Amino acid sequence: MNAYLEIIRPGNAVMAAIAVILMMIVAHYYALPIILCAVIVFICTGGGNTINDVFDYKIDEINKPHRPIPSGRISLKNARYYSYLLFLIGVILSIVIDYQVNSIWPSVIVIPAVIIMYFYARNLKAMPLVGNLTVATLTGFCFVIAGTVIACATSSIKILFISIYLGLFACFMTLAREIVKDMEDIEGDKIEGARTFPILYGKKISSIISIILIVVTTLMCPILYIFGIFNVFYMIMMIIPIIIFLYSAYSLKLNPPEDVCAKVSKNLKIAMLISFLAFVIGSFNWISIFANVF
Repeated sequence: MNAYLEIIRPGNAVMAAIAVILMMIVAHYYALPIILCAVIVFICTGGGNTINDVFDYKIDEINKPHRPIPSGRISLKNARYYSYLLFLIGVILSIVIDYQVNSIWPSVIVIPAVIIMYFYARNLKAMPLVGNLTVATLTGFCFVIAGTVIACATSSIKILFISIYLGLFACFMTLAREIVKDMEDIEGDKIEGARTFPILYGKKISSIISIILIVVTTLMCPILYIFGIFNVFYMIMMIIPIIIFLYSAYSLKLNPPEDVCAKVSKNLKIAMLISFLAFVIGSFNWISIFANVF
């Protein structure tokens, strides 16, 4: 793989862009502004991954010598400028969207997100819980920027509400999973001298925080159905992730071992993916679709 493509971690960037695509499908809005929004999320995520490698190059020289910078395929200077270029392209595209939807809100969200990505790589990542919260917030931003673009283009407060809901849903569950992943890696992180939240404050407090976040997110699940935003098929499909969420919360009680944390992390990821599919299914008027077909 080309080094400049590899360093942006394209798989990770695509996953971030999928959040925008999900909002596109939920809102049934497929115009140019939202397509550019997906491009922005992909590019800026790539920029964030690149600047992360820039600040981590000394660690990667030991742990990941195959990465583009430690392997010498990209110089540290070029990688830094490359990340700045990606960020700049993302900001310029957000301003283009501003003109298309006649609002400054898209760039108002994108510019702070880019700044947060930079400082996450430079400082915030090493701060216990703050780094986890930053990752979770950026994950939620992907939904909010998409919803903001669509809302500005269509004047739909409903879509903005849905995007904020999905952003909070993704933020809370991502934060829970980030903490669980740190619990899973606690022994290895101790050897490397890392200062993660579970290392500093213990697994018990970490488990309690994760359980609270999971339970709160689970309680949020019926909201879009109760308010009539999603149909009954949404709630039927959400039964599966709700069960997984609650089982994961139960599994985290009382100082869980690393293998349990690994399973919980994997289960939370699967449940989130099923939830996002439920959001898509819940956004369609299936009665009307079936009536037109038959």
